[in-house]
Amino acid sequence: MTCYVAAIEPTLADTAAFCEQYQVPLAVSANCVVVAGRRAETSTMAACLVLATDRADINKTVRRHLDLRKISFASMADAVAQTGMEYGGITPIGLPPDWPILVDDQVARSDWIVIGSGIRGSKIAIKGADVAALPGTDVMSITQ
Repeated sequence: MTCYVAAIEPTLADTAAFCEQYQVPLAVSANCVVVAGRRAETSTMAACLVLATDRADINKTVRRHLDLRKISFASMADAVAQTGMEYGGITPIGLPPDWPILVDDQVARSDWIVIGSGIRGSKIAIKGADVAALPGTDVMSITQ
């Protein structure tokens, strides 16, 4: 697995600002969103990685795949506490090992993508196939 890390201005970590400032097309940038769901007494946290041009279908596709009754985006406080990463820099690399990671098939087919690094002060460039090979990853169509 090959990846590259580049320092960025932390105030420009949000996708739109990053892409504009560093002239990275939105179609090459991917967002990692954290979701939280429940079925009976069981709680589940998971990550979804989609291209910045797309939206994850959390309420149908992701909920069904994870076999959850209720699902929503995790709160900022929960996402930060559970991942140990900075909000706006959350990445699928280094998540808790019991978390499912759902990677959209368009991300997996991408030559190179830019993702968060765990902090707001840098980004990672990595091949889509390498992200798809991370432990605990399911590749599927998760966009609307």
